[in-house]
Amino acid sequence: MTFFDALDLIGTLAFAISGALTALHKKMDPFGVLIIAFVTAVGGGTLRDVLIGRTPVGWMQDLNYLYIITLGFILVVVFRGKIHQFKLSMLLSDTIGLGVFTLIGIQKGLDYGVHPFICVSLGTMTACFGGVIRDVLCVEIPIIFRKEIYATICILGGFVFFLLKKWEFADELVYLITSLVIILVRLLAVKFKWSLPTLDLNTHP
Repeated sequence: MTFFDALDLIGTLAFAISGALTALHKKMDPFGVLIIAFVTAVGGGTLRDVLIGRTPVGWMQDLNYLYIITLGFILVVVFRGKIHQFKLSMLLSDTIGLGVFTLIGIQKGLDYGVHPFICVSLGTMTACFGGVIRDVLCVEIPIIFRKEIYATICILGGFVFFLLKKWEFADELVYLITSLVIILVRLLAVKFKWSLPTLDLNTHP
């Protein structure tokens, strides 16, 4: 297993936990928790793979994804009584998934020879759209559509990724630094309440 593959599975586990936590918070039954964990973990990657023509999509070619998602589901269910700080647990798992899946999507785009700008879009999609599906199924306004900075951080991570590539950093360092930058900025954005302005129909420029 390569370093890239390991990061992919770490991101999958993080998003599976994020989805399971959300479903648990919504008081779903075990099957519902598992389904939400699954769509959160693979939703963005599935859409990315379909768009770049990578079929069957990733999780259909490698059962490790299903094993990891199941592990995330089991961890949340077994330790649900000890997860006292839901918001913190949710934030950490979602942020790790965001950081890892952004670079996974970018690299997959490069592997298929698409333009760097499209690669950044694919990275953002991979990182965000599993969460969009999760929130829609859980009857929440997706984080990406709220004031909170989310997709913007993925785009920033994309620029960091290609800047490091231009400076000829080793691939492992590119992956690690890109993920850490996204994770750090996301945590700082939440801590200091950085956000984009909302558009109000009652106010005009």
